[in-house]
Amino acid sequence: MADVAAEAHVSIKTVSRVVNRGPGVRPDTADRVRAAIERLGFRATGPDARSRVHTVGLVVETLAGPFSAQIAAAVERETRLHGYNLITVSAERSTAPDRRLLHDLASRCVDGLIVVPAGEAARTESQVAGSGIPLVYLGRPARGAVDAVLSDNQGGVRGAVEHLVAHGHRHIGFLGGAPHRWTARQRRDAFVHTHQALGLPGTPRVSMGPHTRDSLLHALRTWSRPTASATVTAVIAGDNRVTLLALYAVRGLTSPLSLVGYDDIELADLIEPSMTVVHQDPAALGQKAAQQLFSRLRGDRTPPQTFVLPTRLIVRASSRRRPEADQERPRNSEG
Repeated sequence: MADVAAEAHVSIKTVSRVVNRGPGVRPDTADRVRAAIERLGFRATGPDARSRVHTVGLVVETLAGPFSAQIAAAVERETRLHGYNLITVSAERSTAPDRRLLHDLASRCVDGLIVVPAGEAARTESQVAGSGIPLVYLGRPARGAVDAVLSDNQGGVRGAVEHLVAHGHRHIGFLGGAPHRWTARQRRDAFVHTHQALGLPGTPRVSMGPHTRDSLLHALRTWSRPTASATVTAVIAGDNRVTLLALYAVRGLTSPLSLVGYDDIELADLIEPSMTVVHQDPAALGQKAAQQLFSRLRGDRTPPQTFVLPTRLIVRASSRRRPEADQERPRNSEG
């Protein structure tokens, strides 16, 4: 309320009268106060009005993984630059706590929210939307008019397939995450589309999660049998959890298998062989989400936007060239 008073060049008491529709305020002064309220994003909760609390909320799936931790660190850096505090909470990969946490944070009057939704593409909660709190979804879009910052899932998988094809692989498998996840379906569909667009032989080999070490090893053994008519020589893992399981599984195979992971994992360049990965930049995603949130807090009223940040293929030893590929390349005629 003090911020609004300073912006409108009036007293705090005058702001209180305007917000609570009290008497004794000239119409032109009331208009000036309301304009300041709109610019600053001031809102009321219940019968009493209050100014900003200079705090934003971040809801992530889990704080246990490095991806979420890097997002949280980037959001916290950006909030500090703006002089705000950050409340970070974990939904523990459950959609029900996700909704409850959104409601709890909104009722405590955070000035804005960044949400990494769990499970299916999130629905903008009516209680949050009705509060006027700026809301930015990260990693998955929301159903409804709300800002979103996404990663280029399709481009990332397409780049991985093209890389393996360039290294002589024609029979490639895809190990996806749980299909109820929007990102898992996006990456699966990108694999199938790229497989077809490049004219690779056979039906796309896809196995969706949830996976265990045993189930994933069974899939890889089935795909890589030497007696199979189309032996898979390379696989792409659809997320970092699947990548870790795949690393264990390939050790149980008798024949070598090239592997591309999704998300850079800790020590990926030190394991043997070092891991080729599709790298999302969680710090860039978190920073962009926070920047968009503060743009809204500064008064940006343009229509909701969706930002898609690029991925990057980090090539290491695990996506080795298929030895037979050199023998299959046509030789130049002599003379």
